[in-house]
Amino acid sequence: MKLREIPFKTMQGAETTLSEFEGKAFLIVNVASRCGLAPQYEALEQLQKQYGDRGLQVLGFPSNQFFQELRSNEAIQEFCSTTYGITFPVLDRIRVNGRREHPLYTELKKTPDAHGKAGRVKWNFEKFLVAPSGDVYRFRSRTEPDDPAVINAIEQSLPQ
Repeated sequence: MKLREIPFKTMQGAETTLSEFEGKAFLIVNVASRCGLAPQYEALEQLQKQYGDRGLQVLGFPSNQFFQELRSNEAIQEFCSTTYGITFPVLDRIRVNGRREHPLYTELKKTPDAHGKAGRVKWNFEKFLVAPSGDVYRFRSRTEPDDPAVINAIEQSLPQ
């Protein structure tokens, strides 16, 4: 199955796919509200505001794999809107590793990072940039969303 056709759910339980946002570049991030890296939400929102009109769509996938996410979608949604003013879609909670990992992450994790390492998501706020061409770029958790490497990849991936 192609990456853009893998179904996932919104926080409200509706099924959707990346193809709903056809022609866009995606920055897919496994997020967690209680993580020490949660301030990255601010930079992710800034990227959405700066590049959204040019074809970037940030998508947050809450995951409690590292035991740092709130218990309900409602609590996550409230945290995102009141703490960081998030306007990009934060979707239904998923698993990013293991036997019950979401198929979207099964595909994304095939992409190596800057050091040539693919495989498991090591922590919250790992970022995958999916270009309209289908090329995927991987940035580990400690790489800030506004890091020059991420910005360069976004600018090269935006639809023309």
